[in-house]
Amino acid sequence: MKTNNIFIVFIGVFLVLMVGCSNVIKNEGNKIVVEKIVGENDKYEYFNEISDSKEVKNVRDILYSISWENVKVNMTRHADYKFHFENSKEKHKSNGLIYDLWISPNKDKIELVIESESKYVQLNEEKSKELFEIITGKKLNED
Repeated sequence: MKTNNIFIVFIGVFLVLMVGCSNVIKNEGNKIVVEKIVGENDKYEYFNEISDSKEVKNVRDILYSISWENVKVNMTRHADYKFHFENSKEKHKSNGLIYDLWISPNKDKIELVIESESKYVQLNEEKSKELFEIITGKKLNED
């Protein structure tokens, strides 16, 4: 009888953990929506959507692996691109974060800002090329 109670408690804890973990994974978003600046104004239009799970994971891995600086930046121009993760079934921004992306003048690096969290980073050339190609479908020096 005592083993049955332990078994039932174990199953209950396991089910609670599974439901909690599945919500976290579901809320992270399974696609990326990309917008590109239009003209000189702060207006953006739909540019690209990444729904390939491998590419979404690659972008997420890059964003989580970089060392963000906690600093409020004032850029001289509007971002070239903006992107965010979205859950395709629910059509909402999964984590509410919008990533602003600038291409460096030499077109060899990109800079990212999360304005809502006052975070900034300039990626190295390798990560810049990888992230930019996934986000836009183009080579960094083509844009």
